[in-house]
Amino acid sequence: MRNKRTLSLASLTLTATALAVVTCAPFSSASTPRYLTPANSSTPPSVCAPVPTHCSETGWVNVVPWSSATGAVKVVHFHPVGQPTVMATAGWFKSSAVTVGLYLGYKGPGGLPASVSRGPQAVPASGRSRLLATFNSGFYENDSLAGFYTHDHIYFPFRNGLATLVRYNDGTYDVISWTNGNVIPANVLMARQNLFLMVNAGVATKAAANNRMWGWTYKGFAAVWRSAIGVDANGNLVYVNAPDQTSATFAHLLTELNLVRAMQLDINPEWPILATYRGPNAQSPILQNPNPNQVPGRFLTTTTKDFFAVFATQSVGEPQPW
Repeated sequence: MRNKRTLSLASLTLTATALAVVTCAPFSSASTPRYLTPANSSTPPSVCAPVPTHCSETGWVNVVPWSSATGAVKVVHFHPVGQPTVMATAGWFKSSAVTVGLYLGYKGPGGLPASVSRGPQAVPASGRSRLLATFNSGFYENDSLAGFYTHDHIYFPFRNGLATLVRYNDGTYDVISWTNGNVIPANVLMARQNLFLMVNAGVATKAAANNRMWGWTYKGFAAVWRSAIGVDANGNLVYVNAPDQTSATFAHLLTELNLVRAMQLDINPEWPILATYRGPNAQSPILQNPNPNQVPGRFLTTTTKDFFAVFATQSVGEPQPW
């Protein structure tokens, strides 16, 4: 088993605030059972099931039929309860069939010394033959302190209590509230924090009702584009975005997908994006969410902010393409 990995202070310049939150904690939530059923279902969570007369959806569609990872990525568009003019988009990723990688942009995460490599800052060439989808990540760490770990390196220190998307070396994923301080357990391959859990145990958290807790919004509007990542009861990942959402309406929208836990990612028109690809080698990218501020090939060239890329898995616990 690999040793636990800790932050090298020589590799990262920390603010006084960041240093105050870098603490060590016992090996805990990132390594304990994650309350997920053992098998990964090939069926995405239902949408609109509790209130079908007030919610409508198009049905889940396999958007990568060309891939050997059969049914690995499915997309649905739906009108949330009470929002008949809003089109929400969700992408479902079968955990047992995909490898999700986290990549830096040339500005985010910020505050890194020039000596620290930022990697490809786009979908790496080594993974494009099996690229299935790409989607946005969370806030700039300079705007909201949050841990960032990928490719065996801590790029930004971790904080206890923050919502964290985690990839494990047994091929599973989870969205958890982090309790491990600035220590990365040996079974963790990737972790990205952003704010707090928005959905926990299948219901919206109390914090979700307070719009001020969920980031600065475009022109101060309460309802803006928002995005999130969550896990269903079988441990599969679900990415979601929608326009015109307050934190409260968005949290309710996430529960309509029957997610067990979910965390908000980036917000405002400039950032939420889900793109899929019509063939191998990043052929013909498709913008799945109707956001006029986005282009489908955004992450195929150097990008400002960090992002996630979804690849067909070659082996369980493999390193992400780099």
